[in-house]
Amino acid sequence: MTGFRDSPETEDVIILGSGVAGLTSAIYTARANLRPLIVEGRAAGGQLSLTTEVENFPGFPAGVLGPELIAQMRQQAQKFGARFLTGDATGCDLRASPLALSVDGKEFRTRALIVATGADARLLGLESEKKLIGRGVSTCATCDGFFFRGKEILVVGGGDSALEEATFLTKFASRVTVVHRRDRFRASKIMQDKALGNPKISVAWDSVIQEIRGATRGKVEGAVLRNVKTGEIREIPCEGIFVAIGHVPNTRIFEGQLDLDPSGYINTVKGTATSVPGVFAAGDVADHTYRQAVTAAGTGCMAALDAERYLERTTH
Repeated sequence: MTGFRDSPETEDVIILGSGVAGLTSAIYTARANLRPLIVEGRAAGGQLSLTTEVENFPGFPAGVLGPELIAQMRQQAQKFGARFLTGDATGCDLRASPLALSVDGKEFRTRALIVATGADARLLGLESEKKLIGRGVSTCATCDGFFFRGKEILVVGGGDSALEEATFLTKFASRVTVVHRRDRFRASKIMQDKALGNPKISVAWDSVIQEIRGATRGKVEGAVLRNVKTGEIREIPCEGIFVAIGHVPNTRIFEGQLDLDPSGYINTVKGTATSVPGVFAAGDVADHTYRQAVTAAGTGCMAALDAERYLERTTH
């Protein structure tokens, strides 16, 4: 991207994203007197803003609501001088220092950039699914599995992630049905053997979820399945649906400027450094393995420290 005009002020640090990774970076860089500017996006708060109760984040023995945790982290960052800008980054030019960004048409320059734009779970695209996210529909078994103890649930997908989540969920659920649109899994043989050998797991082959029941009452009550080969419609009662059909990292504006892996995640070296000096990546935008709030916080801290050290080296 070219054609950026000189901004009236060059920031020390701009952070893209206001989920756990971005807010942790904001807290650390603000405490280092770098007065970070956080571009929080129009869907502020990241994945936690879409969840209800979080029980696996350290320091909250009674659990905490996802939006409440995000709000507290935001207040903590503001307390130390972080500034927030609502808007979406729509372009960038990382070929020279200072780095250039466009946020909804307004131009910014910065000496260091922390990318914490996250990754969005691929969803089924149903209206009922949108209404029930965090109310029985989930994209993270390790985050939410505990809430489904003794209940019947569905897992949608056919890759390693889906079968891994299905196997994990048998620790809590009374029954797990894997819904897969094909007649065979894409998952590795070892994951297939593990899942298919589990007496709590059954498979709805050649099937897709056509509708999720319970949207008007605010909780999952079942799912309508359609067989893609026969057209047969049937309904399965359940209290939870876990969608495991992959994630899409939010890296579109960095294509051709940062080194990305084949799935679009940012490749990092020596901590959180990217292929461009002064640009660092934190959270799910660079993590397709763990995708937990606590690991996002950890890499957010790392990115902030890496950015601070980079600025000390290059501005003194």
